Amino acid sequence: MTKRMWALVATLAVCLAFPAAGVTRQQAGTLNLIAWEGYTQPQWVKPFTKNTGCVVHAKYAGSSDEMVTLMRSGGGGQYDLVSASGDASLRLIYGKDVQPVDPAKIPDFKNFGKTFQSPPNNTIGGKHYGISLQWGPNTLLYNTKKVSPAPTSWASIYDAKYKGKITVPDNPIQIADAALYLMKTKPSLGIKDPYELNPIQFNAAIDLLKKQKPLIKKYWALASDEIDLFKNGDAVIGASWPYQTNTLIAAKAPVKDLVPKEGATGWLDTWMLSAKSKNVDCAYKWLAWVSTPTVQAQQAVYFGETPVNTKACAIMDKLSKGSCAQYHANAPLKYFKQIHFWKTPIADCGNGQKNCMDYTKWQQAWTKLKG
Repeated sequence: MTKRMWALVATLAVCLAFPAAGVTRQQAGTLNLIAWEGYTQPQWVKPFTKNTGCVVHAKYAGSSDEMVTLMRSGGGGQYDLVSASGDASLRLIYGKDVQPVDPAKIPDFKNFGKTFQSPPNNTIGGKHYGISLQWGPNTLLYNTKKVSPAPTSWASIYDAKYKGKITVPDNPIQIADAALYLMKTKPSLGIKDPYELNPIQFNAAIDLLKKQKPLIKKYWALASDEIDLFKNGDAVIGASWPYQTNTLIAAKAPVKDLVPKEGATGWLDTWMLSAKSKNVDCAYKWLAWVSTPTVQAQQAVYFGETPVNTKACAIMDKLSKGSCAQYHANAPLKYFKQIHFWKTPIADCGNGQKNCMDYTKWQQAWTKLKG
């Protein structure tokens, strides 16, 4: 995933900086983190260091591929934790770059939504290879004045009616969005999981994306790219994140978004512990700290995403009125069930077959598709 640089333009209205439950100051240590920019802000890092004595050094990465590379550089012992997204986490687990963690050491783990306690992108064979952090759905965004009737299906981003006005992310994981659409509209393909595709299913998704390509105005890499496209009228419909919708609405742009009837993909980030970390004690303190309602709310409002801790909702609304509902932090279980969270495609199909297309093939196909 080319990650969300838009965190730089977000601001936090209020900063709550009281000690988090389960975190106490002990012997000082150091934490070296690989993180998305915006995930290690002073609002929650400085109180963490004050309360624990653990000093944080962060290396920002611009993509999931870069995160995987960094975790494997220097013999793998250079960094302690990484805020991996679902399109990187399985690569790190199966590459033995990260180690299992004990959720019992995270006091707020019990307050996580059930969907986020043991998701398939960070929990294998009952072992937790990290602690879920924040998430967001990939939504269908459209201009309410230019798109009529209002869309209800992902079919609209494959519709020649909007040729030259469609935009989607520049990301190999976008293949899963095409697969999800086919899973619902062409059941004969037998797709059960949009990230577990055999050659026939994979080629069907690629064929759909090839047909879509002449309709695309731009494959966007940054959220700001898509925001500009909609502001300028260069795009009227596309795949998006809630951040773009909220930013455009704040700018008085005539847009809405939705999770279409087929469902949607989504990203779920996880703090994962390096297999060779030399600072495990501080790492667990960090996992406990960022899991608390206060820090979860701070990050959610600052970054424009949704916390996994169900108790963060009330604090979000104190920081930014209405943000809890805005980012679906209080959504019912049925909302989460329609989100297919990113996970790294691997050869193991999960059904006894080993002929699924792995992430390398997804990367190659996406590069070839874009030309």
